[in-house]
Amino acid sequence: MKIFIDTADVELIREHAEIGIIDGVTTNPSLIAKTGRKFEEVVREICDIVDGPISAEAVSPNAPEMIVEARELAKIHPNVVVKIPMTAQGLKTVKVVSAEGIKTNVTLCFSSPQALLAAKAGATYISPFVGRLDDISAQGMGLIEEMMEIYDNYDFETQVLVASIRNPLHFIEAAQMGAHVATVPPNVLSQLLKHPLTDIGIEKFMADWEKVPS
Repeated sequence: MKIFIDTADVELIREHAEIGIIDGVTTNPSLIAKTGRKFEEVVREICDIVDGPISAEAVSPNAPEMIVEARELAKIHPNVVVKIPMTAQGLKTVKVVSAEGIKTNVTLCFSSPQALLAAKAGATYISPFVGRLDDISAQGMGLIEEMMEIYDNYDFETQVLVASIRNPLHFIEAAQMGAHVATVPPNVLSQLLKHPLTDIGIEKFMADWEKVPS
């Protein structure tokens, strides 16, 4: 399973990229706004740090404008993947720009029918938001299970990119279900790296090392 980091904070991206665990990055308008920086400037810097898919979101309201925006976003860097909302206008855009070789990430997916339609339109990635489903007492990871079964049934090339991950359990279940990608916020990535027994073991080894004669 590929791991993307879900942030536009370039320092956090750099920190986790240096660990060697990051395959790509997802951003959205909310994450970009938090940086207080210009959109294209942030995207270019992220592309310089991580040599992998970098999702940048189109914000136009209709297909003709979204198509133009997608083409402009794709020019920023070869690794840019254009995030497009799961709407009729969005899928019209996906159909056109995918045929031109532009990679797309259909975002804000909340049902398996939406996932099926996005794959039919030619999406490179589909982003189901599992945490937001959990927030309304639906089973977010149940959606991933449905999607993986449907995609396997028809050999769709669209990759399931599990988004809105809130905790390590979401991450583990995504891997168990065979999801292609998980995009993980920095705080959850930090949780994945740690285990109390690891910390205890290191402390014990270091304490014993002090007893070794020099």
